[in-house]
Amino acid sequence: MIYNAKMECMSREDMRKLQSERLQKIVKTCYEKVPFYTRKMDELGVKPEDIKSIDDIVKLPFTTKHDLRDEYPYGLQAVPQSEIRRVHASSGTTGKPVVATYTQNDLDHWAEGVARVLAAGGVGKEDVVQVSYGYGLFTGGLGAHDGANKVGAVQLPTSAGNSEKQTMLMQDLGSTVLACTPSYALHLAEVIENSDKVNLKDLKLRVGFFGAEPWTEGMRRELQSKLGIKAYDIYGLTEMSGPGVGGECDCQDGTHLWEDMFFPEIINPETLQPCAPGEFGELVFTSLCKEAMPIIRYRTRDLTRLNYGKCACGRTAVRMDRILGRSDDMLIVRGVNVFPSQIETVLTEFPVFTPQYFITIDRKGNEDSFDLDVELRTEFFSPNPSKQMPYIKPLYDRIVSLCGIKPNIHIKEPGAITRSIGKAKHVEDKRNFRG
Repeated sequence: MIYNAKMECMSREDMRKLQSERLQKIVKTCYEKVPFYTRKMDELGVKPEDIKSIDDIVKLPFTTKHDLRDEYPYGLQAVPQSEIRRVHASSGTTGKPVVATYTQNDLDHWAEGVARVLAAGGVGKEDVVQVSYGYGLFTGGLGAHDGANKVGAVQLPTSAGNSEKQTMLMQDLGSTVLACTPSYALHLAEVIENSDKVNLKDLKLRVGFFGAEPWTEGMRRELQSKLGIKAYDIYGLTEMSGPGVGGECDCQDGTHLWEDMFFPEIINPETLQPCAPGEFGELVFTSLCKEAMPIIRYRTRDLTRLNYGKCACGRTAVRMDRILGRSDDMLIVRGVNVFPSQIETVLTEFPVFTPQYFITIDRKGNEDSFDLDVELRTEFFSPNPSKQMPYIKPLYDRIVSLCGIKPNIHIKEPGAITRSIGKAKHVEDKRNFRG
């Protein structure tokens, strides 16, 4: 189902014309009303009148997360406070949070972006959408909530946590759609599996929309098998709006990005130059419709590539490949580059293991250590180390083959690795705390 055929199926020529018009307007607003961008553009010798088409976007400065934190809280705001209707913020676990403000038009555009994703998965007025993202400053809960409202579905705002009650309500209230992080969806599946009050066969769930953290095709298979649903990716980031910057269609051949609202680029993260079409690099976004806090050329650190070919679903909206990882999430261990998502990919290749894992990086003497905690499924687990060895060796060999790293693998009993109700934490790098 296509929510907005005019925008989602627009010809490339018409889309570029629309993008050019919107970019010119956004650049003029930023230059005239946001001192940060006035300064940045003056440093590059660029004026708003130099931006004549979307091709001229390469003349503009980049924006980073550090810039947003330096301008905390309202330094990038382009409208008076009287026009602000909502404020969201990132977790700020590594410093000051990234603050995002919204006018009513911004909220309407955001809701439409989410609505497009939900509609692509067939969600409509007959559905009950259980929103198990956290409500609050995090964009996930209210973003999914407003999108569900936009498509006319019932909103069930359970938020995250209290998982036993969530699964009970899922059964009793007839939830047909689940929206949450993939790690929390997996946890809910485990709660259902171990429950004597909730039966998977009695649930009406048919689709799930999962985002806010990277997840693999293996995780998709796990969620679909355990919950009996079709699992869709929904992509977003606080700096642009929240969830709904893009999402998968029924073909699941890439994530459609709503490029009428968010213009995507792929750059080489080292040279900062545009990548060739189809080449992997860092994803960069410019908000084309945002009134309160328009952002120019935001470096997401997400590593992916773009496909501009028309999708079999009929949409012409560009498709983003699965994100390989984040350039700032990449671990360098003994000179080897490792993404945590690679470990999840390997684990899901082995039916004896759950997708749960935890990596601990440390430095012993002059050498890095890479310890990996994993769980065997209940039917395969034994506390006897000698019975664990037949499972460890194939996993070890596969990780060495795919990642080039030699891990110290530790098997934990089922349920021992901490589950997350929000974004999952999979890594502790103790080297950061060494002098």
